[in-house]
Amino acid sequence: MPRRSDEVTSKGITGGTMALAGILLALGLLIWLAYRGISVLILAPIMAALAAAFSAMPLMATYSQVFMPAAGAFVVTYFPLFLLGAVFGRLMDRAGFARAIADGIVGWLGPSNAIPAVVMACAFLTYGGVSLFVVVFAIYPIAAALFQAANIPKRLMPATIALGAFTFTMTALPGTPAIQNAIPMPVFGTTPFASPGLGMIAAVIMAACGWVWLTYRARRLAHQGYHGAVAAEVAANPPAPAVAIRFAWAIFPILCVIAANYVFSVQVFPRLDTSYLALPEYGATTIDTVRGIWSITLSLIIAILLVVGLGHRNLTHPTKTMGRGAEASLVPIFNTASLVGFGAVVAGLPAFALVQEGVDGLGGGPVVALAISTSVLAGLTGSASGGMSIALDAVGASYLEQAIALGISPDLLHRVTTVATGGLDALPHNGAVVTLLSICKLTHRESYGDLFMVAVLVPVLALVTILAVGLSFGSF
Repeated sequence: MPRRSDEVTSKGITGGTMALAGILLALGLLIWLAYRGISVLILAPIMAALAAAFSAMPLMATYSQVFMPAAGAFVVTYFPLFLLGAVFGRLMDRAGFARAIADGIVGWLGPSNAIPAVVMACAFLTYGGVSLFVVVFAIYPIAAALFQAANIPKRLMPATIALGAFTFTMTALPGTPAIQNAIPMPVFGTTPFASPGLGMIAAVIMAACGWVWLTYRARRLAHQGYHGAVAAEVAANPPAPAVAIRFAWAIFPILCVIAANYVFSVQVFPRLDTSYLALPEYGATTIDTVRGIWSITLSLIIAILLVVGLGHRNLTHPTKTMGRGAEASLVPIFNTASLVGFGAVVAGLPAFALVQEGVDGLGGGPVVALAISTSVLAGLTGSASGGMSIALDAVGASYLEQAIALGISPDLLHRVTTVATGGLDALPHNGAVVTLLSICKLTHRESYGDLFMVAVLVPVLALVTILAVGLSFGSF
C-alpha cells in the first residue's frame, strides 16, 4: 500500500501534467484558430480561460483580475508608439515620401539589382519608423516591376520584402523605433541604442546571409527554367503624387527620427532633473524606466510635423489622413494586448513553473534562458511583440535580478531579447507573413520556404552568434 505522502505526490504530478497539457492545448488552439482567420481579440481570452480551467482556477477572477489588467497595462504603456507610428507611416505614404525613397534607392542601384534594391528600400522605410504593413503595400508594385525587368521569379518577392522589413531593422539595428525595440526598455531601464555593437553584428549576419541566399535561389531557379512575373501579374503602380518629392526631402523625416531618438535618450533626458518621477502621482519610477518611451514618442512627433510641413502640397486632407492612421493603430495594439493578457494568465498558472524550470535547466544563465523563452513564446503566439511581452511579464524582472547579480549588463539582456523575437515569430501562422503572401498573390507552398530561410533560420543564427559573443565579451 502506498503511503499517504506518495498519494499526494502522485496527485500533484498528475495535476501538474494536466495543467501543463491545458497550457499546450490552449497555445495550440490559439495558433491553429488564428491561422484559420479568427481574431485573437476573441481567441486570447477564450484560450486563457481554457488554460485556467485545466488548472482549476476561478475563470471570472482570472479574466477580470489577471487578463484585463495585463492587457490594459500594455495599452497604457505602448499606445503612443502604436498611434504615432501608424500616423507617421500613413503620412509618409500619402505624401509620396515612401514612394520617393523606394524610387530613389532603385534608381541608385539600378533595375538589374532588384533584390538588394527592394531590401534596402524596405529597410530604409522600416528603420525610419514606417509600419511594416505600410511598407509592404508601398513596395510591392515597385518590387513586382523590378522582378519582371530583372527576370527574377516572383516567388522570391515575399522573402526579399521580408528580409528588408521583418528582420534586422525590426530587432537588431540600434536605435530602431520598432515596437520590438521599445518593449524591453521599461523592464531593463535601457535605451533604443542598447548594445549597439551586438546589434550591428546581428544585423550584418541577417542582411548578408539573407542576400546570399536570395541571390543563390534566383540563379538556381533561373537555371531550372523559372522566370520573372509576366506583365499581367505585375500590379499597376499607384498614382504618382501631385507634386514630385525629392529623395533628400523624403529621407529627412526618417533621419530626424533616428537622430532625435539618440539625442533625447542619451543626451537630453539623462541630464534633466527628473526627481519628481519618484512621487506617487507620477508612478514612483525613475527616468531610466521611461526615457526610452519618451524619446521615441517625441521623435515621432517631430517627424510627423516634418512630413506635414514638407509634404503639405500632396496632403489635401492631412487631418483626415492622420485620423485614418490613428484608426489603423487600434487593431494591432489590441491584438497584441490580448496576447499579453493571455500570456499573463499562462504565466500565473502553477504549471508554468514547470516550463520555466525546464528552460532554466538548459543552462547558460539568465541571458540564454530569456532568449529561449522569448523566442519560443514569439513562435507560439506568431507575434514578436506579443511573445516578448509575455516573456518579459513572466520572467523579465527575475532574469534581470539574476543578471545584475552576475555582473551582466541590462543592455545585453535588451538586445538579446529583441533579436530573439525575430526568428520563430515568422512561422506560417504569423499575421504579417499571411498578409505579405496575400499582397504578393502567392501561397505558402510557393514562397514560404525562402521566407523561412531569411526570416526564421538566419535570424536564429544571428541570435546564437550574439549570444556567444555577448556571453564571452559582454555588452558593447
